[in-house]
Amino acid sequence: MRQLLRNLFVYHDTCNVYVLRSGSDAILIDFGDGAVLDQLAAIGIERVTHILMTHHHRDQAQGLPRAVAAGIPILVPEAERDLFAEVDAHWQARAVTNNYNLRQDRFSLLESVPVTATLLDYATYQVGDYALTVIPTPSHTVGSITLLVEHDGERLAFTGDLICAPGKVWSMAATQWGYNSADGVPAGIASLLDLKERQPSLLLPAHGDPMEDPDTAIDLLVARFWQLLELRGEHVRLFELRAEPYRHVTPHVLKSRVCLANSYVVLSASGKALMIDFGYDFETGLAAGSDRAARRPWLYTINTLKRQFNISHIDAVIPTHYHDDHVAGCNLLSRVEGTEVWAAANFADILEHPADYDLPCLWYDPIRVDRVLPLDTAFEWEEYTFRLYALPGHTKYAVAICFEADGHVVLATGDQYQSALGTQLNYVYGGGFEAADYVKSADLYTRLCPAVILTGHWNPQWTTPEYFEQIRAIGAELERLHRDLLPSHLNLGTSGFLAHLAPYQTTARCGDSIDIRAEVRSPHPFPIEAALHLVVPPSWQVTGATFRGAALTFDAQQRVTVCLEGTESYSVVFRITPTDTPVRRARVALDLNVHGQAFGQQAEALVTLI
Repeated sequence: MRQLLRNLFVYHDTCNVYVLRSGSDAILIDFGDGAVLDQLAAIGIERVTHILMTHHHRDQAQGLPRAVAAGIPILVPEAERDLFAEVDAHWQARAVTNNYNLRQDRFSLLESVPVTATLLDYATYQVGDYALTVIPTPSHTVGSITLLVEHDGERLAFTGDLICAPGKVWSMAATQWGYNSADGVPAGIASLLDLKERQPSLLLPAHGDPMEDPDTAIDLLVARFWQLLELRGEHVRLFELRAEPYRHVTPHVLKSRVCLANSYVVLSASGKALMIDFGYDFETGLAAGSDRAARRPWLYTINTLKRQFNISHIDAVIPTHYHDDHVAGCNLLSRVEGTEVWAAANFADILEHPADYDLPCLWYDPIRVDRVLPLDTAFEWEEYTFRLYALPGHTKYAVAICFEADGHVVLATGDQYQSALGTQLNYVYGGGFEAADYVKSADLYTRLCPAVILTGHWNPQWTTPEYFEQIRAIGAELERLHRDLLPSHLNLGTSGFLAHLAPYQTTARCGDSIDIRAEVRSPHPFPIEAALHLVVPPSWQVTGATFRGAALTFDAQQRVTVCLEGTESYSVVFRITPTDTPVRRARVALDLNVHGQAFGQQAEALVTLI
């Protein structure tokens, strides 16, 4: 145990464990193997009130079971919560053979530990005598944080493994977030420069000695990181994009140059702004895997945006669709900047209740929608009039956002088309694509006749009359090919399924009744009967079913029969009573027979009992 300042100590263990003393209480930054607990009495510490973790690696965290036994609250980075509290599931799911994911998430705890709370990016926490601010600093891991705290006139930065000495890091291998990648290196440069701008007076690394000249230590590491990127020929515009992350499309419409999916900013004369889409800001490369700890939004460019364009407030963000790369940062914008989330009526519920849906590219957390926007209805924001139109194709749950700016009709269309020419199809069957969708979108584009189209991943596209004719022909050909390729004697749709179950994921207490809704449609244009059997785990019971508000009767095979008219979708609600045994993701399925034809177990849902 070594004293650094009046109430700051460091214990050298599997990592540096920092002790911030408040009388006879203390908080710990990282925990190592837990041996620090045996040394606290010597400095007058009787109680540890909190342990705050900078990241999930075992050298920081392997002693946490001892902290749990001692009843000490554990606080961890929000993005890495599952690698502490749900690490059992991580170990079961993690690919090992034929593995191209070289993230060091296998340097995780061997067993889960209960987490008291998560440390939210940019939030400040009052713990004892100290106010600790959480700064996102991805590099060593995607979810790593730095903790800033004022102490005796010093601004301390507990940096985890972001830096270990002037110009040095503890591990270069940890910065390789994917096979043959260097994604953690540009993220490290961005993190280090952001930290430098916050003017810490002392850097306190998880490995290595305190650094009393932060600027020199950071500048040397940034220079060496940059030399590595130049050698690899990667991220060659990093500093340019950091300095100027937004460019004009028109005088009052900006495009982000640094987001994974494009974000756009509409500027008002009053100094306020409205954003269209906001996913992963200042993206330096997606980490391998799609677990929660592999995806992390931040607000890296927001202060630069406000400063360079004299923006006083970002009033609202409107997504074009629900995909994570277009909405991942919305919760951060809302919590940190006070920005409202406005979402179209055809996917607002997906944002607020993602677990209810079986769809690709869902964001992990619910996103509160402050205003639900009806389709094909004009609404005002500042001097602009907006109107949202259904835009099925890339996904069923998308809109085109139309408004006029600087004398031009502008249409934000998300990911409907791809490529620089804006003519390459970008449909996803699992997102609800239907064969005629691109005919509909071409008709919409032609009717609205935008001068410029704001695309999801490509440069804004200035249109010509020939463009509208071209996409109409492409849409018609796509519809014809699907008509030729799919069965003609029954309509299975492009998804190939006649049913789905909702909510797709349910968490309930053991023994509580659960309602599962089966959405079923007929493959025939005429009235038919459909027999439905809900398949549940052994010892679970299906205790009831209703259709149009009326109770249904089960036959000897535990099936219910309903009449379906035409190809519209109908709902049958089943009530399930599970056992009192906890289980993770128990499977429930719907077995379907329509008009005498068995389609088998068409749909499934997942139930977790706690």
